[in-house]
Amino acid sequence: MNEHIRNGRDLFGATHPEVRLPEELRTAVTADVAGADIETLEALAEANPKDSGAWAALANRHLAAGNAITGYACARTGYHRGLDALRAHGWRGTGPVPWDHLPNRGVLRAIGALVSAARVIGEDEEVTRCLNLLHDCDPAAAPAMRLLDN
Repeated sequence: MNEHIRNGRDLFGATHPEVRLPEELRTAVTADVAGADIETLEALAEANPKDSGAWAALANRHLAAGNAITGYACARTGYHRGLDALRAHGWRGTGPVPWDHLPNRGVLRAIGALVSAARVIGEDEEVTRCLNLLHDCDPAAAPAMRLLDN
């Protein structure tokens, strides 16, 4: 049975506290850096490999350059680094991770980059799974990243 995109939040119906990552985990990727060249973004990810937002920006730049597999690998790295950060701060695999809390955006952008990369390589089940995760974290995240326009 294939998973479907859910309309409701939290697959298990439990209530979990919001996870608000600390300020020191805010991504170094700003709006002007997000459009930088691959080498600049690689240097940023190398300087701070735990910055899931840097990996997300690098993934998106590779996808835009037509490097689908490299983009996917960067997105997956950012996704796992982001989940590690969430878990280290009390998240247990489900529950709110607010988009409007800026330190959370690197993680949410990494999940979004994985949606985009999975679409490019035709990994439809992963697209659905990651969109559901984003919706569970914060229903505002996917629309803010324009992931539902496709």
